[in-house]
Amino acid sequence: MAVFIIGEAGVNHNGNIDIAKKLVDMAVECGADAIKFQTFKAEESTGSFAEKAQYQKENTVKEESQLEMIRKLELPFEKFKEIQSYCNEKGIIFISTPDGEESLKYLVSIDVPLIKIGSTEVTNYRFLHKIGETGKNIILSTGMSTLGEVEKALEVIYSTGNKNVRLMHCTTDYPTKIQDVNLKAMVTMRDAFKVSVGLSDHTVGSEAAIAAVALGAEFIEKHITLDRNMEGPDHKASMPKDEFKQYIQHIRNTEKLLGNGIKKPTNREIAIMKDSRRSIVATCNLKKDTIIEQSMLSYKRPGNGIKPELDYILIGRKLNRDLKKDEVFEWKDI
Repeated sequence: MAVFIIGEAGVNHNGNIDIAKKLVDMAVECGADAIKFQTFKAEESTGSFAEKAQYQKENTVKEESQLEMIRKLELPFEKFKEIQSYCNEKGIIFISTPDGEESLKYLVSIDVPLIKIGSTEVTNYRFLHKIGETGKNIILSTGMSTLGEVEKALEVIYSTGNKNVRLMHCTTDYPTKIQDVNLKAMVTMRDAFKVSVGLSDHTVGSEAAIAAVALGAEFIEKHITLDRNMEGPDHKASMPKDEFKQYIQHIRNTEKLLGNGIKKPTNREIAIMKDSRRSIVATCNLKKDTIIEQSMLSYKRPGNGIKPELDYILIGRKLNRDLKKDEVFEWKDI
């Protein structure tokens, strides 16, 4: 099964529907399977006393509060129906993360194929329960979480009867330092909870995605932007078009490198075998009717004769013809 690749548009539309559609176009052109947005009303998720996260302070105007920043990034709910329709036209899956019960209710009403839960909600049990009750497929992001917190979050969702949950490992830092990625934690969650896992990749470059796929990630999410120099909290840690296209190609190449796990020679190797493997050959000139002894056998290229592993069958047999030194034994010769 191919890795499911999500272009995370998030709030990089900056509250502009035209930019949102351009991000859809970008994701399609780069070869992503889905594009994800964030559906919210600022006051539903953020209080007036909330400070910005450190990375948000570094990437936006310092004087404004988190609520003021988020208000500028908000899109009216009905705009997401328009984006969804645009995605359908372009042949890409529309996904969005709800930031509260009101936005969750709206996304369910437009029949999104799955609900992506942000890392900020891992301990928000009432909200997790509401999401579980939708019966939708769920991807739960696990940034900032301990294994115990993830376990409890799963228990809450499972208590609704909804077992359609996959876990997304991530580090909630933009960009994430290589030493903070800890991809083995993704494997730990897969083994502990017996669920599909993936990576929400906030690093610079493709190495984390390549390693995650090699470790068994079934889905990868990456922030995308039209331009890293745009105003907003996430643009600097997001990938522009050329990089995202190459990023997806790296993932697809990694899938090809991993193959299907069946150990067998390729078609090209089969053709190469006759020139590179060894056959049983004569160590010296041998006359017809000679009884073959071990000392008369050597193992050299080409590989189109009797395999070395079958030399015991030749010993004690009589030759049917003369053989020259280094000539390959054939079954008709005995």
